[in-house]
Amino acid sequence: MTDGRDGRVERGNQTRRLILGRTVDIASVEGLEGLSLGRIATELKLSKSGVFALFGSKEELQLATVRAAVAVYVEQVITPVRDLPPGPGRVWALCDNWLRYSRERVFAGGCFFYGVSAEYDARTGPVRDAIAKARRDWVTYVERTLDKARAAGGFVPGLDVGQVAFEIIALMEAANAQSVLHGDDAAYGMAAKGILNRLRAEATDPGSLPHRP
Repeated sequence: MTDGRDGRVERGNQTRRLILGRTVDIASVEGLEGLSLGRIATELKLSKSGVFALFGSKEELQLATVRAAVAVYVEQVITPVRDLPPGPGRVWALCDNWLRYSRERVFAGGCFFYGVSAEYDARTGPVRDAIAKARRDWVTYVERTLDKARAAGGFVPGLDVGQVAFEIIALMEAANAQSVLHGDDAAYGMAAKGILNRLRAEATDPGSLPHRP
């Protein structure tokens, strides 16, 4: 009996992963409002009742999609730099990971959070709150990475962490927007150049950063 129950749980987990793998791509292109239990059931040839049993409502499907996108984002952008020593090199590696994540279309529509933020920025409710939290967590992580680099002596003591974080995130998101809208991947090179110039201007040893992307 236990084995049977465990098998059903694992099948349910597999189905959930299958669904969320599809919903993150749909939402990155069409927005979270493009999701529905019926649509997912039809596209993946699943029973609507089975999808409903896993998620319960469109809102829960949307929230689960945001959580799934966070997990992918962390895996692609943040996890690879966690073991690097604090310093300008770690900050640059984080930015380079982000640009690659967008350029290589880890999500079909480019940066998932850039797209859904524009969709929900003027709304209220749990989905908007989940997106806002993910965005705040990312900004906080960039700021903390910059601040640790400053504390380790890699940046000048007077580094304005909030300002630099704002500027480098703006450059990354501008590259994402231009590439998605115009199919112009040259924007990633321009963003990388701008980020490196900004970091070198604040580094105690500009030579510790690459001169070009």
